Amino acid sequence: MSGSTGPALADPVVVAGRTAPSRLMFGPHETNLGRGRSLTPRHVSYYERRAAGGAGLVVTETASVHPSDWPYERAPLAADCGPGWAAVVDACRPHGALVLAGLGHAGSQGSSAYGQSALWAPSRVPDVVSREMPMEMEDAEIRALRDGFARSAALAVASGADGVEIDAGQHSLLRQFLSGLTNLREDGYGDDRARCLREVLLAVREAVGDGHVLGLRLSCDELAPWAGITPEQAAAVAREAAAAVDYLVVVRGSAMNVSATRPDLHTPPGFNEELCRSVRTAVDGAALVVLQGSVVDPAQAERAVREGSADLVEMTRAQIAEPDLLRLWRDGRAVRIRPCVLCNQKCRVRDNRNPIVSCAVEPRSGHETEDPAEAGRAARVLDVVVAGAGPAGLEAARVLALRGHTVELVERGDRLGGGLLRAAAVGGRDRFGRLVAWWEGELRRLGVTVRTGVALTQADLERAAADGRAVVVATGSVAGPRDYGVDEGGRVVDVAELLDGRDLPDGPAVVFDPVGDGVGVGVAESLAASGRPTAIVTQDPVVGTQLALTGDLADANGRLQRAGVTLVRRARPLVVRGREVVVEDVLTGVTSSLACGVLVHCGHRLPDESLTAPVVAGDRVAPRTVHEAVLEGRRAALALAGEGR
Repeated sequence: MSGSTGPALADPVVVAGRTAPSRLMFGPHETNLGRGRSLTPRHVSYYERRAAGGAGLVVTETASVHPSDWPYERAPLAADCGPGWAAVVDACRPHGALVLAGLGHAGSQGSSAYGQSALWAPSRVPDVVSREMPMEMEDAEIRALRDGFARSAALAVASGADGVEIDAGQHSLLRQFLSGLTNLREDGYGDDRARCLREVLLAVREAVGDGHVLGLRLSCDELAPWAGITPEQAAAVAREAAAAVDYLVVVRGSAMNVSATRPDLHTPPGFNEELCRSVRTAVDGAALVVLQGSVVDPAQAERAVREGSADLVEMTRAQIAEPDLLRLWRDGRAVRIRPCVLCNQKCRVRDNRNPIVSCAVEPRSGHETEDPAEAGRAARVLDVVVAGAGPAGLEAARVLALRGHTVELVERGDRLGGGLLRAAAVGGRDRFGRLVAWWEGELRRLGVTVRTGVALTQADLERAAADGRAVVVATGSVAGPRDYGVDEGGRVVDVAELLDGRDLPDGPAVVFDPVGDGVGVGVAESLAASGRPTAIVTQDPVVGTQLALTGDLADANGRLQRAGVTLVRRARPLVVRGREVVVEDVLTGVTSSLACGVLVHCGHRLPDESLTAPVVAGDRVAPRTVHEAVLEGRRAALALAGEGR
């Protein structure tokens, strides 16, 4: 690539004398697949699937090295993980992948809700997210931490793991010792903030020996230069650590900027590449360096390896979306790689709902032990009509064709994609459009007959059924009810009409967002960017409240304010009239008016029930997110031939 002669992403790499079959890493992340504090068969299947797809190194979910750390309900505890680690190794070894046990302690970024004991920290600095005040560790706790890392590492390698990865990244106690934001000590661990990390690495190396892999996940920029870890400071820490470890994963962020640690699609992929390159230069070959940071395109990963930005690349979310990523890339079938859209909707699971890790576009991820694989020849071949080419219809058609059925996909619009096209049209969310292109390519490859601009009737579906054809209805949604009045002269446009290309009347725009997801926020951003005076109205105390689940809440509110959008919180519209909208404070009942040339309604939607059949899917069942549409489209396809769960 570009005349470079470095290694390729699919090339093997030797780490501590052990050979990984590729330079692709599947990194540690929360899954909620556990039972109690142990790894389970669901973990085993989840990791084995990525090893089978070509991952060279698989790092298991970070396990707490001491009982004082219980950061989320299903967080693994290393002392309970021996059998689970052994099972993961047994499952992944036939595929050649190296299996490393992730080890860490969240410190003040944990929670006392489960362990019912004070959080450990270098100093008494309350966490900026939970606001919980931790205890300041004494020498006894520091020794217990160091010994916990060593014992856990010894257990991991005794269980067959190829080594361990130590977490000094964004959510870690070791980072808290390294940072001036959280380490205010006046003893030797404050005078030399790297001392605790150094002692832990030496203890772990002694526990695992030179024949096992020792990796380090290191926060190299806390994005808080007034007191936090800076790239210059991190370079010095990395140089010293490289003498003790076999590889370094370069990450950024801290408790002060959680969204920066795993940003969504508003942040360009590969954002850590320059930081990674600088650390690789600093360690000067003493340890392998791993690029991390929203890398979802194998071409970008390949370039980073070939051009010397990194020795390996972590592509965790990309492999949740496409477990076969490396295999397809290696075989020259990159166009078949299901794209990760970086939405964080289903793979970011560290919240109080305890959701199972999955993927908006690959719903079998995290459910490998429960959901059947979509590939494979059906026992009974059907002739199927799929009505509607939104994500549910597209996925139903793909899976039906993949299993050998004859499929005709009919869409009344001029383009495939349905609601997904609207999602891609929302400001900052154009990556969703890549999914439509992927489905189009897959349907061509599988020989699906596609008809656009054709509005099927109920009679058409009944005739198809009478001719022995199976029918799937995935006709999407229609605008839902509005609980405010519109007087003469008031102008209201549904967001779907706007995203379909309808021009708005002149004048100030008011976006009403009773849902609180990315739609209202993105529309308001786009309208303001076009130069139109814009306000967004929500009944919630914070705009875009559902974005807390994807990590974009704070950033979204910052973008709105920088764009000049007026934020009208704790309010609901009562009536749109003339050139104004009257809103009511939901707590006090006090009314006020906003200048309004047009109100853009971003409310809930209802199923489009214009067509019906025994098998319906997606928004036709209940309008929700892309994930549910894809999942139900797939289940509908399997259910037709009695193959679903």
